[in-house]
Amino acid sequence: MPAPKSPLHHPDPAFATTLAHGLALLQCFRVGETVLSNKELAERTGLSKATISRLTYTLAARGLLLYDDRLRRYRLGSTALSLGYPLLASLRVRQVARPLMKALADRMGGSVSLGLRDRLRMVYVETSRGHDAIAFRPDIGASLPMLASAIGRAWLAQAPADLRATVLAGLRETEPDDWRRHADAVAAAVDDLAALGFTRSAGDWLPDVHAVAVPMRQPIDGETLVFNCGVPATRMTPGRLEREMGPRLLELVADVEALLA
Repeated sequence: MPAPKSPLHHPDPAFATTLAHGLALLQCFRVGETVLSNKELAERTGLSKATISRLTYTLAARGLLLYDDRLRRYRLGSTALSLGYPLLASLRVRQVARPLMKALADRMGGSVSLGLRDRLRMVYVETSRGHDAIAFRPDIGASLPMLASAIGRAWLAQAPADLRATVLAGLRETEPDDWRRHADAVAAAVDDLAALGFTRSAGDWLPDVHAVAVPMRQPIDGETLVFNCGVPATRMTPGRLEREMGPRLLELVADVEALLA
């Protein structure tokens, strides 16, 4: 999916437009689109080819991009990876939750992950998989949609009304297809969180994965983190999501919060 086009101008004079353009360029790289040419980057950002050439040259000089001579395209450099490590290392909840997540993943025969919001997406900062292979194998840094996934619905359901409205307005504009399919799920997620303590996605994002999600009650370093548990549809039985997956995930979050306290 193409990255949102970068604004050429911003009303706030303190806004560093060149920096924003460079970041927009880096955000063009996604799973399945790991190598991109200057032309493709220009198409994805809406920037001129001359601007893209200057940006890719500078970012490559700083180690954020790596030029592949054979393919004549750019890929992300190792410096891009190292930038995110201080954030991951500072999240003590990852270390505290890891053994509990692994135990639940094994028990459910699926995966248990921890994520936070990245603008209009959710991103995993920790994940544990069950003892055997499953169709969906999440990883740290994986990005998920807000509207279709249980983890995104949980974040939306717990968000203050004004913030939720702002995020939903952005999703309506940038994700029109997801909006048409899943906008009604937001109200249902709010009801689920209030009544059950967790949100659900029964194959709405990945048709062969059913998932539940639970937000932590207190932000960590200003971020609301959300746990989710996904199980292959082939391992689901009627009512398992509501009777077992959701309550078990609620227990995990309560245990993590107690350990952190």
